[in-house]
This record gives sequence, structure tokens and C-alpha cells, in this order.
Amino acid sequence: MKKFLVLAVVTVLGFANVNAQEIKFGAKGGLNFASVSGDNTKGIGAVTSFNFGVISEIPISDKFSFQPELMYSGQGYDFNDKTIALSYLNFPLMGKYYVTKGFSVEAGPQVGFLFSAKNDKTDVKDYFNTVDFGVNFGLGYKLGNGLNFGARYNLGLTDINNVAKSSSKNKNSVFQVSVGYFFF
Repeated sequence: MKKFLVLAVVTVLGFANVNAQEIKFGAKGGLNFASVSGDNTKGIGAVTSFNFGVISEIPISDKFSFQPELMYSGQGYDFNDKTIALSYLNFPLMGKYYVTKGFSVEAGPQVGFLFSAKNDKTDVKDYFNTVDFGVNFGLGYKLGNGLNFGARYNLGLTDINNVAKSSSKNKNSVFQVSVGYFFF
């Protein structure tokens, strides 16, 4: 994790030297509609949770921007009327293309670190892998005053299960809506 954080900081600082006056920093939050896909998912339902964190937008050209984020993300699933609540610290690294003024399409990789897993009030973190990789696809709209709106889908790429003798492979599947504000 330390190597990833160092790489993220170096990347952001490298872009900062290019367009330092135009870099925007802000915060955002919203709702998650999460579940899992993969093996043995019959009867598994979605859960609703929230996401919040800090974001930065680094312009590369008039049409392209790089948007690194540091986000808390409540994820999980419902099985037999029991909620498996998974809490992640996610690092999305989004590329944004502005189709028109304010309206963007975005995509990029994400790494997530599991810091909590509960089945009702029981700790079940040992049953899940601590690192999760995914890819995000989304749409965004940014107003001139810094207010921004987004809708994003996170497609998990790696198995979240850490259960010995289990052949089931499951991946996170999260749809997010958010509202944010760029402070400067």
C-alpha cells in the first residue's frame, strides 16, 4: 500500500507542475447501490450505502483531465435477509473527456483497500481479500461555480473472497451517484 500511495503522490505532483494554476481540489459524496457478481449469486441482492471523499481535477488539455480521488465506499450485498457490509478506501484514477462544456465521460482504474467487513455486527473481514481492483465508467457534469454531479459504475475485476476450499469467485459491482464541489 505504501508503494501505491507514493506512486499516487508522485503522479499528482508531476501533473501539478504542468498546469498548477488550473488544478481544482474538492470533495464529493453520494449513494452507492452495491452487490456482487460471479459464482453462486442466486438470491443475492443489492445494498444501499454511501460514498464520500476528496477529489482533484488536473487539466491536461481543453478536452482531457486527470481526476485522482480518495474515497470511502460502503459496499456489500444482501443474502438471506442478512447484509454483508464491506467498507473500502478506494483510489480511483479517472481520465475525463469533455464532450461539451461541463459534460464529461470518464473511465479509469481503481484500487480499493478493505478496512471493515461485517455480517450484521459480526466481524467477517478474514473471509474477504483486503485488496480489490476494478475499473470505473461514468458521466459527469460540472457547473462554472464548482458544483458537479456524477454517475459511475465500478466493475470489480478481482475475486473478493478469501475463503479456503471455496471455488466461488465473486466481484464487486457498484453503481454510484454523487454531488461534489470544487473549492479552488
